[in-house]
Amino acid sequence: MKEYKIAVIPGDGIGQEVTPEGVRVLEAVSEVTGDFKLNYEYFPWGCDYYLKNGSMMPSNGIDILRSFDAIYFGAVGLPAQVPDHVSLHGLLIKIRLEFDQYICLRPGYLLPGVKSPLGGKKSGDIDFVIVRENTEGEYSGAGGRCHPGQPFELALETSVFTKIGAERTIRYAFKLAQSRKKHLICVTKSNAQRYTLTLWDECFSRVAKEFPDVSTEHMLVDAMAARLVLKPESVDVAVASNMFGDILTDI
Repeated sequence: MKEYKIAVIPGDGIGQEVTPEGVRVLEAVSEVTGDFKLNYEYFPWGCDYYLKNGSMMPSNGIDILRSFDAIYFGAVGLPAQVPDHVSLHGLLIKIRLEFDQYICLRPGYLLPGVKSPLGGKKSGDIDFVIVRENTEGEYSGAGGRCHPGQPFELALETSVFTKIGAERTIRYAFKLAQSRKKHLICVTKSNAQRYTLTLWDECFSRVAKEFPDVSTEHMLVDAMAARLVLKPESVDVAVASNMFGDILTDI
């Protein structure tokens, strides 16, 4: 029997409610299959930790996590007491970047017995996956502010896109599409973002040549948002940048 070390970070808010239930599910699967055993270690990092210590995690937190096989993360954020940009970048995004977790895999599935907010949709009508690039793009953290408090105070937030970062995410999405219905949608806004997302589109077209069995579409993000509401059954796999993948899956 294989044994795995799991770092559990319940985090804030609902994370502290759902994480124990998730552990119960994992334990049930372990018991039923008999194939593996999970050994958990819990870490109280998050906004409560920040309010006591002035940081979302200890300075050696990343080094502590390196010895684990996986991290089970709940949620982060307590905006009434800790600004969201402090909590998010101090814990979740820090972990993503340090461990280069470049794929955020977000499935959307309508479960049997659950009523959809979309009229007339039944189980099986909604079954798609959005592949979100997770370490670059609009959430890369590149930027800054200068002249604080002055009338000409300036803030810059720079989107960072690399050929390597885009292609590895897009290639992952193509391989996933191959295992499903062999259809992949590339979601950008390259009519407006004429440098970063034209690079993304070019990377998509280049990688597509490696997967001739997968049909493709290009969609602007606003049209894709409407499609997820009007015709979710037409979507199988889509791939998008960090921010667009985040917002689309919230829909």
